[in-house]
Amino acid sequence: MRNAVLICLLISLLSHEISAQKKSFKVPDSLKNKSFDYLDDRIYKLRKDTAAASAYVYAYLYKARKQRSFKETVNAYKNFMHQAPPELKPTYADSMIYEAQKSNNDALIGSAYLSKGILHYGNKKLGEALDNYLTASSYISKTNDQYLIYKAKYHIALVKFYIGYYDEAATLFQECIANFKDHPRPYLNSLHCLGITYNKSGNYGMCSQNNALGLAECERLEIPEMKPYFIHSEGINSYFLKNYRKAAAEIQSSLPGIQSFDDFANISIGNFYIGKSHMALNEMEKALPHFIKVDEIFNLHNYLRADLREVYEILIKYYKGRNDLEKQLHYIDQLLKADRLLYETNKYLISKIHKEYDTADLINQKKQISEELLRERQNRTILTAAFAALLAFALFLLYRHYKNRTIYKKNFNLHMKAFSMDSKNKPKIKTERLSISAINCDTAAEILKLLDKFENDKKFLVKDWNQGTLAAYLNTNVRYIAGIISHYRDKGFNEYINELRIDYIISLLHSDSKYRKYSNNALAEEAGFSTTQRFSFAFKAKTGMPVNFFIEQLTK
Repeated sequence: MRNAVLICLLISLLSHEISAQKKSFKVPDSLKNKSFDYLDDRIYKLRKDTAAASAYVYAYLYKARKQRSFKETVNAYKNFMHQAPPELKPTYADSMIYEAQKSNNDALIGSAYLSKGILHYGNKKLGEALDNYLTASSYISKTNDQYLIYKAKYHIALVKFYIGYYDEAATLFQECIANFKDHPRPYLNSLHCLGITYNKSGNYGMCSQNNALGLAECERLEIPEMKPYFIHSEGINSYFLKNYRKAAAEIQSSLPGIQSFDDFANISIGNFYIGKSHMALNEMEKALPHFIKVDEIFNLHNYLRADLREVYEILIKYYKGRNDLEKQLHYIDQLLKADRLLYETNKYLISKIHKEYDTADLINQKKQISEELLRERQNRTILTAAFAALLAFALFLLYRHYKNRTIYKKNFNLHMKAFSMDSKNKPKIKTERLSISAINCDTAAEILKLLDKFENDKKFLVKDWNQGTLAAYLNTNVRYIAGIISHYRDKGFNEYINELRIDYIISLLHSDSKYRKYSNNALAEEAGFSTTQRFSFAFKAKTGMPVNFFIEQLTK
């Protein structure tokens, strides 16, 4: 609670400071309408000249606040953090986080914590860096921002590298390389870190290959400022390959470029391995200034990597050999101080990274696997249900098929029985008078005679008969035709015509096997039907079975 109050107080004081500075610093009108990209580009180009960059930094904050943009306000405070003197950087970082939290945007909050962690890592305050990385990761993991997700992984990998978890670090760096292909600087940083991880794992061949690739990629991507880091890495690798002259020369050539970034950690590491190279060549006097440089950086920045601890053992032994008790005692004290730092730092980092990152990562993996298993079970359930439904439908179709065939078979047997009895299915002509309307008996007899001739001459095979055309053909009227067909043939007109045609086709199928090879379309044409569909429907209505089944049974 006290920490939260203190942070709020610091932010309040900072806001007053910025407000006061803004009163004394008027944003030039020429910058008020410039884009954020333009201002950001100018700030980056003037990063070494704080005074010249200040106009653009304030203009950026002015524009962000005017637009009430949380994202750009966070970026503005990030610019202040980079431009501020060391003692004010953490305060600006807290302002950046404060503004991000007001947005309730997980990606923005996570990015702000990540930036603060990077600030601490740059100062080699690894505990504070890891705390912020883990907080950042907890927010970023809720998003789908792949760049931020792998940026967090990259910085967690740096901590894993520092505490000696090289295999785990290498895996994370490889993931970052694969996902940073469209982000040149993070890509090169990941490539560089993978190389030094190979070196620490004893895989010197892969380290050299990686460094060669890194130098080529610096050329391709036109980022020459990264070249010293790959040369530095290759120089250290040369030391482990026992190419001591080459190692000392390569590392020495890389230091000016690294110094331009105020990267005291890599300067310390470089000096250590230059010293070790000279020492291996029995050039202790050349080695000594480089070992002392490592101690100076330790005193100034409280930074010492585990492998650099050896520098104090070397210096103690060196001054013991010269009987310099004062310096011997000094470096013993330095070694004890270094051991305390390494112990406390590693103890905290190892505990924290296991408890809050590895465990959280495992829990997240467990959640993802559980969700995947649930989806698989749901998919299996859906597939099982779909298969069961398809099977049931298939069984239903099979049942209906066999049931229909049973009915068709029964109808076919009845047909064959009737056919064998020479039943011609010729309607019996009724002799009673029409009850619907009076028709002269002679007229009715004449029409019936003409109708018999129509049937015997198979005129029904002509297409498109209707009551009107048949009445005209028989020289009578529609009412008489309809009445006579209904009374004497006991059918409607369409049924009467269709059954004549179907009886004709059945007769052909019985008498001439060639017709059994005809398609339904050909049979429909033969019978005078206008469409195959009407023929099939009429055939089934007459016989109680499809045409194909009838032909199949007839052929047996």
